[in-house]
Amino acid sequence: MGNLLAAVVSAEATDSGGSKSYIERMFSSDGFHAPSITDFFPPAIFGDGTIFEFNRIMMVRVIAALMLIALFWFVANRAKVVPGRLQGALEFMLDFVKDQIVEPVMGAETKRFLPILTTIFLAITFFNITGVIPFLNIASTSLIGLPIIMALWVYVLYLAYGVKKHGLGGYLKNNLFPPGVPKAIYLLLTPIEILQVFILRPATLALRLAANMIAGHLLLVLCFSATQYFFFAAAGAMKSMAAVTFAAGFAFTLFEIFVALLQAYVFTMLAAVYLNMALEEEH
Repeated sequence: MGNLLAAVVSAEATDSGGSKSYIERMFSSDGFHAPSITDFFPPAIFGDGTIFEFNRIMMVRVIAALMLIALFWFVANRAKVVPGRLQGALEFMLDFVKDQIVEPVMGAETKRFLPILTTIFLAITFFNITGVIPFLNIASTSLIGLPIIMALWVYVLYLAYGVKKHGLGGYLKNNLFPPGVPKAIYLLLTPIEILQVFILRPATLALRLAANMIAGHLLLVLCFSATQYFFFAAAGAMKSMAAVTFAAGFAFTLFEIFVALLQAYVFTMLAAVYLNMALEEEH
């Protein structure tokens, strides 16, 4: 049986011209290339190896920021009492942040934090959505640097407003020594609170956002690169698989739009919760 299997494999591996088998062609260096993490580290456009290095993802971030500024500038300069579709869409987004995120969480503090949280929501939305825009095709937040900056922005506000309201001692007491707990339990509870307040909250904000956008990009690249391979390089009936992978890519594109909006919502909601916790008297 072993000899028969070896003979079959050997016969498949070579034909009369000594060419490669289908399986070898499919997985050879000139066949299908699966997406990898290298997509998130493109070569420098200029400034290679310096602190001013500028690459494709940086360019996409600049484009997303300019798109956001230009869109609101355009609409603000043409605002009407009876809004058109574009103005109505932007007003819906602003009302959504106010009515569905900030007011339910922060109550009386809504007015103070509404501009900050609205900016965070809109910025993350635009930085995320570049992952499905043709010719950009990568989320600006899929490289950890930008999510870290956004998380640090929230974190600095979280600490600053908390210390400003309670004082440094009062802020540390409220957060690290929750009331109503037996003193002996503080030996276990306080280190956990230190880890949560000063490390986990900002870290999870950044990692959650980046990880979701990385996963989405890899899924889309996998589907559409497979479509290209099956359509142009696959043999015989395997070409029909291009329709399957293209349909999957289209479905994942719609899903990625949903995830982009969802992650902007989750990030902003958690930012509102953290800021509200910093101002509370007890936790």
